[in-house]
Amino acid sequence: MTQVLTRHIVLIGMMGAGKTAIGSELARRLRVPFTDSDAEIEAAAAMSISEIFARDGEAFFRAREAQVLSRLLAGAPGVVSTGGGAWMRPENRQIIGERGLSVWLNCSPETLWARVRQRPTRPLLQTADPKGTLLRLLAERSPVYALADLEFVSRAGDTIEATATRLIAELTAAHPTLTQEKP
Repeated sequence: MTQVLTRHIVLIGMMGAGKTAIGSELARRLRVPFTDSDAEIEAAAAMSISEIFARDGEAFFRAREAQVLSRLLAGAPGVVSTGGGAWMRPENRQIIGERGLSVWLNCSPETLWARVRQRPTRPLLQTADPKGTLLRLLAERSPVYALADLEFVSRAGDTIEATATRLIAELTAAHPTLTQEKP
């Protein structure tokens, strides 16, 4: 007998939380597809998220993001990583709640800053005070992220593999019906 995923696992959280890296490893271990919603948006638009923001603005991007999430969650269960702002939209929270299990990858501000400070691909951090912007976004978003089905606290020193191992254990303990046996 093997286990099959009964719902999507949808990773939410701030930029730099490790949604893509941890999501890839989680999907590999669970033997399910992994999809990064930001990568899907970039592929559909044939441009980077930074370019979409610059050309069309954040509102346009968020509308496309909602469309892509809806399409991804209509498919067979897998692991989906979302952009940091996706969970802020009520319609995204609703569809994720209907078709998946939301997991907030919660990181310390110091860890987030260490991971994003050298990355020019973060359009929301293209400000005069990128660290201040990151901290403001984290403060604004954390109460909404806390609505997730599961809060998973990332530890700065853990490897991706160790983090995935802990996350699988927490998912199994908190949501035993997330998988079922397949004959």
